Amino acid sequence: MIDSPISATVDFEKDGIQHGFLKLPHSHDASAWGSIVIPITVAKNGKGPTILFTGANHGDEYEGPVALFDLANQIKAEDISGRVIIIPGMNYPAFQAGKRTSPIDGGNMNRVFPGNPEGTFTEKIADYFNRTLLPLADYVLDFHSGGKTLDFLPFCCAHVLENKKQQAKCIAAMKAFNAPHSVMLLEIDAANMYDTAAENMGKVFISTELAGGGTTSAYTVAIAKKGIRNILRHAGITKGEMEVDETLSLDMPDERCYVFSETSGLVEHCVDLGDEVKKGQLVAKVHNIERTGTNPVEYFAGIDGVYTGRHFPGLVANGDFLGVIAVPV
Repeated sequence: MIDSPISATVDFEKDGIQHGFLKLPHSHDASAWGSIVIPITVAKNGKGPTILFTGANHGDEYEGPVALFDLANQIKAEDISGRVIIIPGMNYPAFQAGKRTSPIDGGNMNRVFPGNPEGTFTEKIADYFNRTLLPLADYVLDFHSGGKTLDFLPFCCAHVLENKKQQAKCIAAMKAFNAPHSVMLLEIDAANMYDTAAENMGKVFISTELAGGGTTSAYTVAIAKKGIRNILRHAGITKGEMEVDETLSLDMPDERCYVFSETSGLVEHCVDLGDEVKKGQLVAKVHNIERTGTNPVEYFAGIDGVYTGRHFPGLVANGDFLGVIAVPV
């Protein structure tokens, strides 16, 4: 396979603090010899574990970028043992545009792994992560939230893996993050995802969903910042006492957890995030907006549990996610 077209202005093996860029040539109307420049910070002090922090895998999810830009400003080499790689805007074109996917090629970064050095711009970025950055890491924390179209109870999550020793390490990292909710997450489509690429390499991978709506709050940013501090301590990269608050452990065991719309229209949520629901309970209605005098289509819970995520905009399309229910464990 050919070399990546991306070059780094930082040296991943050099001790100290470096702020630089991942540079990907991009010739376009406004800049014939331009580049996509993705900000990166590398902090290194001697030998020790490496953690890779990423935000804006989807460009309209902001808790991670806020917390990671702050970390890049605050981190000191003398306070760590090992290496910390910080990339607040993983899908940088999408992040700049405030969109889930890249405005250049429409690429969804979390659906194109392992990437392709000769592919689209999004695939080229994914390839660099897959071949250069992930192999450096022992731990990977990829921040997500609901973006403009979803809203969640704030949680940290790990995945069910075939390698149970690796899964146990991921669960331990999830618990160390100590979000208000800790979820064993069932992915709707795990193929070609960043987390799948990391897990297939044996990495300790955790992720988050920290509310949503295409914005942040002081509450959710504080969760992200505390989680960063805790995971650095858990990995042995920094010292200090873990900051531990109560967390509710949840599981998404199968497809019964999910509710999808089978019509288009105006959504009426009948339960709120955090509510306990019972199997068969009405959770949402979708009203016909083309005419008056028609009954809404009703949607019901497929399992007992806690209403953990929901569609955020008022209008839904046929096939849209409406809600998800997680089971306390």
